[in-house]
Amino acid sequence: MSAERPRYGLPERARRLDIDGDRALAIAGLLALTGSYASVLWEVTDVVGRSGEFLVVVAAALALALVVGRFVGVRVALGVTSVLLALGLVGYLGALPQSQAQLLTPERAVSDTIALLTGLSILRLVGAGVWAVAIVPGPVFLSWYFAVRRRYVAAAAAGGVALGLVVLTGDASGLRTLLGVLGAMVTVAAATIERHGGGLRQADVLTALLAAMIVASATVSVLPGAAGSPVLPDRGSPTVEASLVDAEDEVDVVGSIRLSPEVRFTVDSPRSAYWGTAAYDRYTGDGWVRTGNVRPYDGRLREPPGPSEELEQTVTAEGAISVLPAAWKPVEVDGDVASQTAVTPQGTLQPDGTLLAGESYTVTSQVPNATDDQLRAAGTDYPDAVSDAYLQLPASTTDRVRERSAEVAGDEPTAYDKAVAIEEYLESDKEYSLDVPAPGGDVADEFLFEMDAGYCTYYATTMVVMLRSQGVPARFVTGYTPGEQVENDSYVVRGLNAHAWVEVYFPDVGWVRFDPTPSGPRESVESARIEEAQANGVGGFDPADSNATPGTPGDVSESPTPTDTDPSAPGGITTTEPTNATDAPAGPNAGAATPGSSDSGPLPVPALPSRRTLLVALVGVVGLGAGARHSRTANRVGQLLSIQVQRRGDPDADVRRANRRLMALLAQQYRPRRPGETRRAYVESVPTPEPTAASVRRVLDLYERAQYGDGVTAAEADDAVERVDRLVRESTPLLRRFR
Repeated sequence: MSAERPRYGLPERARRLDIDGDRALAIAGLLALTGSYASVLWEVTDVVGRSGEFLVVVAAALALALVVGRFVGVRVALGVTSVLLALGLVGYLGALPQSQAQLLTPERAVSDTIALLTGLSILRLVGAGVWAVAIVPGPVFLSWYFAVRRRYVAAAAAGGVALGLVVLTGDASGLRTLLGVLGAMVTVAAATIERHGGGLRQADVLTALLAAMIVASATVSVLPGAAGSPVLPDRGSPTVEASLVDAEDEVDVVGSIRLSPEVRFTVDSPRSAYWGTAAYDRYTGDGWVRTGNVRPYDGRLREPPGPSEELEQTVTAEGAISVLPAAWKPVEVDGDVASQTAVTPQGTLQPDGTLLAGESYTVTSQVPNATDDQLRAAGTDYPDAVSDAYLQLPASTTDRVRERSAEVAGDEPTAYDKAVAIEEYLESDKEYSLDVPAPGGDVADEFLFEMDAGYCTYYATTMVVMLRSQGVPARFVTGYTPGEQVENDSYVVRGLNAHAWVEVYFPDVGWVRFDPTPSGPRESVESARIEEAQANGVGGFDPADSNATPGTPGDVSESPTPTDTDPSAPGGITTTEPTNATDAPAGPNAGAATPGSSDSGPLPVPALPSRRTLLVALVGVVGLGAGARHSRTANRVGQLLSIQVQRRGDPDADVRRANRRLMALLAQQYRPRRPGETRRAYVESVPTPEPTAASVRRVLDLYERAQYGDGVTAAEADDAVERVDRLVRESTPLLRRFR
C-alpha cells in the first residue's frame, strides 16, 4: 500500500503547521466567545460587587479545564460542570436575605427562571453578584475542556449556551453579542477545516441558530405596560413620566424630555404630599434597578419605626394608570383594588393590572414627622439589610465623584447635615433644564463635572450617589408631586407632576424625603404650559374635562409650583418641594410636540433606527446568510444565477467558459461530475433528451477543439455560447418567455 498522502498535498511539516494554525484560529474564536458572555457577567459584579471574586473564579475554572482536559472523559467533565453549577446555586440561595429566601417557592423559582429567559435583567436579582459568580464557572470549564480535547464544535456550543442566556436576559449589548456569535462561528469553522480540509456547514448551522435566538430575544418583550403606554416609539423626545413612573423595574437616565398637562388622577386628602409610585435600590451607572420579588398585599403593612402621623388619601384615576400613587409610608389599602395589590421589597405599592378612568382606592399612610433635631440624633447604626442594599455603588464610580462628595459633606457631623449640605449644593450649583444631552458615562460623574444643567432624574441620581459615597444610605424614588389644589382637600395631578426625588434612611425613623431639584425654575414653566394648552384648545389638562381621551397633543415641558415647606415633610424640612408640578413629562400618551411647538406645522422627520436595532438587524442578516449558505436550495439558486450571463473574449476562451456553464447546468439537473471522470464520459452518462443532447455534444466538441486542438472560429464560439444560453433559459422558468 502506498503511504498516506499528506493533507492538501503538503509535506508533513507544513501539515503540522497548518493544523496548529487551525487550532490557533479555534482558540481565538473561543476566546472571543468566552469574553463576550464573561464580560457581561463581570459588569454585573462591577455594579453590585464581587468583581474580584468573579475574576478569580473564571481563572480557576479555566485552569481546571486546562489541567484535567487531557485526563478525564466527557462524562466526568459533565459531572464536574454539574457540581460547579450546583455549588453556585447553593451559594446563591445562601446569600439571599431571609425575607427573599422565604418567598422562593418552587413555583417562584420556575417563574423567575422563565422571566430571566424572557428579558428579566440579571441586575434585578437581589444577589446579582453572587449569581454571576455562581453561573460563570460551569460554561467556562466545559467549553475550554472541550477545546483542550479539540472538540471545538462542543466547545462553541457550551459557550453559546452562556451567551444565549445573557442575550435572553437583555444584559448583552449588540456589540458583545456580535463578538460572541462571530467567535462561535470562527471556532466551528476552524474545527471543520482541521477535520475535513474545508467547508463551513456546521458553522453555518450554529451561526443561524444563534442569530435566530438573538433576534427573537431582542424583538419579543414580556414586560407589561400601562394601558396608556405607547406601542410605537416616540417620534420626539421621551417623556419623563414614561421613563420614570411607567418604567416599572428599571429606570434609564435619558437626555432631553417633554411633558404634558393632562390630568392623570385626583387625590382627596387633608394634606398635600409627594405621591410615590416606586423606589429603586441598585445604581448601575446609567440608571436604576429595583431588586427583589413583590408579594401580594395581605393586610396592614409595617409602620415606620419613628414618629409619624396618619394621612388618608383617596385616589381616583382620570385615565388609565398602571401605578398606585401614595404618600410614604403606605400601611393599608382599601377598595376593590386591594385584592389586586402587590407590595415591593422597598415598601411601595403596585397594581396587578391597570386602573381605568373612574376607579378609585383609599390608602392610609403613616408619614414620618421627626424633627430636625431627632434626625440629627438618629445616629448611623443602620440595619444590615439597609447597608447592604442602599450603600451600593458600582466599582467604576470615579474618584472625583467621591472627592467632590467629601468636599461638600465630608466635614458635616451627622447624616442629616450631610444630606442637607448635598441637597443645597446641587440646588445652587446646577441649572434646571429639560433640554440636555444623554449622558455618555456614569450619570453622577457627568452631571457633577461635565453638565451645567439637568432635570429631576439627574439631581436625584447624583444626590443618592454622593450620599452613598459618604456612607449614608439613600435611594432613588419616583412618583408625582402634590399637584394643583382645587379645593381644600382635593388635588389634581397631571403628567407634568411626575418627578424623581431622594429618600434618606435614618435609624429609628425610617425613610425621609429630600428633593435637590431647584423648584423656582419649574414654577413659571408649569403656568406657561397650561396657558399654552388652554390657548390651543387641548383637552385633558383641566379638571373639568379630565376624562378626555389620553393622547391629545399638549404640553411638552416640565414645570411645578412648589412651596418653601411641605407640611408632610418630617420635622418641617424645607426641601423646596413643589406643590403643583414637577419634572414629569407628558404621560405615555402625550403626543406632544417638542417644547415651544404647537399642534400645527410640518410633519416630524421619522427618526433613524437605534443603534441596537441596527445591530440586531445585522445579526439577522448574518443568520439568514448562514442559513442560506447551508441550504441546498440557496446553493442551487446561487449556481443558477452564476451561469445566466457570460462575458465575452477571444473565441477559444468563450468556448471554454460556455463549457464550464454547461457542466454546472448539467450538475444541477442531473449529478456533479465525479473526480477523475472525463467530460466526454460524463456527458454520455447523463440522460439528456434530444435535441438537448445534440447541443451538449456540439458544445463539447467545440471545447475539445479549443482546449486541445487548433482552436475555433468566432462563428463557432458564437454558436457554442448561443446553445448554452438557450439551455440555461430552458432550465430557468422565468426566462423561458424570452427564448
